[in-house]
Amino acid sequence: FSLNLAADCNAVLKALQPIFQEQGMTETVHNWEDHGYLVTYIKKNGSFANLRIHPHGLVLVDLQGYNDDMKGREEVEQLLNKVEERMKESFHSNIKRVKRLPAILRGGVIDRYWPTADGRLVEYDIDEVVYDEDSPFQNIKILHSKQFGNILILSGDVNLAESDLAYTQAIMGSGKEDYTGKEVLILGGGDGGILYEIVKLKPKMVTMVASNIDQMVIDGCKKHMRKTCGDVLDNLKGECYQVLIEDCIPVLKRYAKEGRMFDYVINDLTAVPISTSPEEDSTWEFLRLILDLSMKVLKQDGKYFTQGNCINLTDALTLYEEQLSRLYCPVEFSKETVCVPSYMELWVFYTIWKKQTDI
Repeated sequence: FSLNLAADCNAVLKALQPIFQEQGMTETVHNWEDHGYLVTYIKKNGSFANLRIHPHGLVLVDLQGYNDDMKGREEVEQLLNKVEERMKESFHSNIKRVKRLPAILRGGVIDRYWPTADGRLVEYDIDEVVYDEDSPFQNIKILHSKQFGNILILSGDVNLAESDLAYTQAIMGSGKEDYTGKEVLILGGGDGGILYEIVKLKPKMVTMVASNIDQMVIDGCKKHMRKTCGDVLDNLKGECYQVLIEDCIPVLKRYAKEGRMFDYVINDLTAVPISTSPEEDSTWEFLRLILDLSMKVLKQDGKYFTQGNCINLTDALTLYEEQLSRLYCPVEFSKETVCVPSYMELWVFYTIWKKQTDI
């Protein structure tokens, strides 16, 4: 409850006390004078309520039930209804806003809560754990969502869902490129989505260097993310593609030394770091190294595609763009913003190419 004026803490407490006492809850009152009241109510079954009354006009009620059954939910709902009714009866002219948040299920068998890139908590409609394994590199989860299909989550980071063709299309150039007869290098992309879509476009050869040298990501996706990867991960070699389970940095260095060049390099390894200290963050150093090595194997008229991050992370995106001016060769770039369904946020994608010099 947000009040228009300062709260009479004692009056609020007296108004709400009878509601909790009727539930047979034990009351403990903490009074901090100028800082308001904290009142706890505990029930014999382990349920409890916290009533926090701030003198500046904010009244918070937090209820935690012992059981997540229908009866328990109804009891909590009824109690909240009584609290809201009593507050409106007693302070109706002074109430500016009433906000009731949905219940958070703690300790559930299925974890439905995952943060967005900019730190907002999202509750997904997860109803099944499809795959949950620890590789030597990371935790790999594939969870089923009623809206988004199976979702790949690596070490707590939502990577890609079966609904997210928009992500794959954006990191391939949003349908503006002709991949026919072209040499393509994919860095990462262990879910197989990019490889699956490019193979359809008749390239000469696609080389995918799977992320984190993690065969377990590929194994999980080829079984549980087939709407995304089709059958391209069933074999590590196909008519016009090959998948290398290797660290991408030595591979890039080897290709640069051999003079092997690509029409397209697609970096699906990691998002732009949130850190605002690129000189101190090892992830920024890794990104700069990947960029430099990628430019060395990119043809003069080639294009480099990569994801950025959430559009709200403006500082991090600006820092990334500043890094582009520090590469061994001058480059230019463009960017677009795409709505990726399972991310529940707008995502920025970059196209980078070597700056053409006048002769």
